[in-house]
Amino acid sequence: MPNLQAETQRLEVLSAGLCEQMGEEAYYQLQPFFTEMPFIRPMGRNTQLPNTIRYIDMNPQRLATKRLRPGYFRVQRDITIGGRSYDGVGNTTLLLAEKYATVHVRNVMVKAAEQGDVEPLRNYKNSCVLSAREGTVMVSPFISAHEKQVMQLLLREQRPFICLIDNGFRDYYKPSDALFDACAEGRVLILSPWPYDAGKRHISRADCVALNEMAEEICNRMTFGETSKKA
Repeated sequence: MPNLQAETQRLEVLSAGLCEQMGEEAYYQLQPFFTEMPFIRPMGRNTQLPNTIRYIDMNPQRLATKRLRPGYFRVQRDITIGGRSYDGVGNTTLLLAEKYATVHVRNVMVKAAEQGDVEPLRNYKNSCVLSAREGTVMVSPFISAHEKQVMQLLLREQRPFICLIDNGFRDYYKPSDALFDACAEGRVLILSPWPYDAGKRHISRADCVALNEMAEEICNRMTFGETSKKA
């Protein structure tokens, strides 16, 4: 884990060396790189600093990957499925698969598990993974913790899936750490029915319901010829 004190000391040494090299008068007349601070926020968790440093360290590798496989990282507009239009990033050939199924953990399963009856929930999650092993493309927004566990297993076993997200794709969009490698290897398609909203911070219950309904719609409507991309 990076040592904040050591990194701070390193920057102080660098600053002092630059000051000595330029002279104090010239050094203190240097213009600041940033005259405003719109994106600066205090780090609230102990993991944020190492995660930020890791993010910066991984940027060159990810940029090289995106340049090697630009098709999987380019935002594709107006992907029409069952009369509904989506924007997407990833492998659109996943829309030509033979079988699809949703991953949607129902509240009744979770409540039963909380009361000691874990079998229905466990069996359902296992059935999702088994379906993926048999070639089914799983479709879901992967919102709940249990759905995310299924997604992690799909990623670990390198099974293809379609992920619906509640916010669209900003300029220079890049998938999250969890999905980046899968996207580069053509194992995931990320879809959003809505444009990007820079002010959005949390997914609403209405969005959750809508995205799960869309996942069902995709699975029910998906047949050869029902998917199209406008020119």
